[in-house]
Amino acid sequence: MPNRPTDQLFQLIKSLDKAEKRNFKLYAKRNAAGADLKVVQLFDALDKLEEYDEAKLLKHTKSIKKQQLSNIKAHLYKQILNSLRLLKDEGNIDIQLHEQMDHARILFNKGLYMQSLKVLEKIKESSKDHHQVTFWLQALIFEKKIESLYITRSFKNRAELLSKEVEELDDRLVMIGKLSNLALQLYGWYINHGHARNKQEEQSLKTFFTQQLPKHADQQRGFYERMYLYQAYCWYAFILQDLLQYYKYCQRWVDLFEEEPVMKSIETLYYLKGMHNLLNAHFMLRNHQKHALELSKLQKFYTSPICVQQENNQVQAFVHLFTARINQHFMEGSFSKGVVQIAPLEAELEAYASKLDLHRVLVFYYKIACLHFGAGDNATAISYLQKIIHWKTDLRSDLQCYARLLHLIAHYELGNYDILEHLIKSVYRFMAKLESLTVVEEAIFQFLRSSFASTPVKIVPQFAKLHQRLSKLEGSALETRSFMYLDILSWLESKMQSKPVQEIIRQKFLQQQKGK
Repeated sequence: MPNRPTDQLFQLIKSLDKAEKRNFKLYAKRNAAGADLKVVQLFDALDKLEEYDEAKLLKHTKSIKKQQLSNIKAHLYKQILNSLRLLKDEGNIDIQLHEQMDHARILFNKGLYMQSLKVLEKIKESSKDHHQVTFWLQALIFEKKIESLYITRSFKNRAELLSKEVEELDDRLVMIGKLSNLALQLYGWYINHGHARNKQEEQSLKTFFTQQLPKHADQQRGFYERMYLYQAYCWYAFILQDLLQYYKYCQRWVDLFEEEPVMKSIETLYYLKGMHNLLNAHFMLRNHQKHALELSKLQKFYTSPICVQQENNQVQAFVHLFTARINQHFMEGSFSKGVVQIAPLEAELEAYASKLDLHRVLVFYYKIACLHFGAGDNATAISYLQKIIHWKTDLRSDLQCYARLLHLIAHYELGNYDILEHLIKSVYRFMAKLESLTVVEEAIFQFLRSSFASTPVKIVPQFAKLHQRLSKLEGSALETRSFMYLDILSWLESKMQSKPVQEIIRQKFLQQQKGK
């Protein structure tokens, strides 16, 4: 993956589209004495650079001295943000409500209290319609201020009604805060550790969830309360590898947006995240038809005005769309077709390098490696797995483990027996240190150790014996992740039948479709 630009100003300028750059130029020149402003010169120089290089920058902006650069950069950064603020974004309710709140304050400062109250009333109505509780509360607090300082001749009992409404919204915000905290903590647990690896982690997670889940959380009717509640249950079930519960709450998460379509444009990223998890649930449960249906919906949304109007939405939609497409190939056993999609995927990864988190890139590398492995290109699979193995990060210890395990199996497929014994010991130590070894993985290591001494004739029965042993573990909750990350049973069947693993998975898929 390319190096991410480290200079914040450079990164901001590179994120601008043509219209935004043109708007900045107009804004800067309109608010200055001349067209040859140093900020504009700096903007142009940074825009022309492919990578941030301060020496080149100073060479191309000779009117700016090195000691001036820091202050001018800070000023330019602020000016760009101000120019972007002036661009009307009809789809951003936050910006609209902020603007109306500014208008209410200006009218208040001018002594036009009734006009200010009218604006606040509009803010409350819009906030209520779009579930923006914080803006709703701000408007109420401002209204209380006006009512307490000036005689506005409001209707009777206005003070009591305002106080009651503020208390209700305070309670809602507390509940939203608790549920959003719980959802975030669970997601953070998954990002750092992956799935629960043993009974101790499972019990620890259950205790934490029970203690942190607010009372009456399941009875909440507000949009954000329910959204964060479904997210919390979603991560909880996923970590515990309870796939049916995971699917149940992913579906509720997405259904919530279908009930409130206006929220798709307000919380687009959460909608996309919900769609991603629903697709992931269908993939893990091998619900091919439902996965294909939801994938079609995501593809349609990807080209919708809501998604297209903001680059951030496009980036996240691209991530989830490509993930679902790759998973579709995994289900269908069409690995060779999936490999064809890798080149455009990597082009997008490079284009969006500064906007993608490391966790997402790691997942893509693992999926790309799995595509090549399934297609029989073990050497290329190894090259992608090495990117994960050599990446210095503490994210997703489970993914790090399975990258090493697949790396080991790919070398086994290539017949690299001279390094295999060393790799087995290395991977075993790594997984044991993280307490990640399941019964499935222990069985795989035992098989690989003993297979060195086997002849081609004797090794086939050993494949069958391992397959029989692992098949009994497929339904075990704590062993689920072993089969989610690596279709070890299909690989064993490919060895038993002397067929490519792609062909085995494809046959299973076609048989499953015939049975429906």
